[in-house]
Amino acid sequence: MVVKADLAAAVSVLAVVGLLGIPLGWLWSRLAPPERVLVQEGDQLIPLLLESWHRFDDLAIYGLLGLAAGVCTGVAVWLLRERRGPVIMIGATLGAVLAAWLGIRLGTAFANSHYALSTAPALNSVIAVAPRIESLWVIVAQPLATVVVYGLLAGWNGRDDLGRRLG
Repeated sequence: MVVKADLAAAVSVLAVVGLLGIPLGWLWSRLAPPERVLVQEGDQLIPLLLESWHRFDDLAIYGLLGLAAGVCTGVAVWLLRERRGPVIMIGATLGAVLAAWLGIRLGTAFANSHYALSTAPALNSVIAVAPRIESLWVIVAQPLATVVVYGLLAGWNGRDDLGRRLG
């Protein structure tokens, strides 16, 4: 196992994969449905019938986007033939954790700016509340998919050197 030679590449993979959180968050902010609510006295917001289900939709959409990004990350990192191994896998996994966290933070910021109100809503009016992620457990989806896909590809390879061909 070559650790020192793969360390710089692993840090690069971590940074590049981590930056994938920006487009992931933007895409989620556009795909996730807002929750329509009724404005009542005292700035109380009451969800319309069945609109509160969008809270789950927001979480599920981000989870599926994270799984898809994790699968793509695992395959893309596996294709770095000269650097295959556990060091790169750890870098990709930490990058996926960073991307998932960054995607949540930026995604909610993008959504809040997309659904921002320019004026105060009138009483008994229906407004759209920006989508939000209420559980941080969704962060696990992207790194889990990355590790599983990379591990499956490594197991499927069956070669001792994982096909590195460093010659």
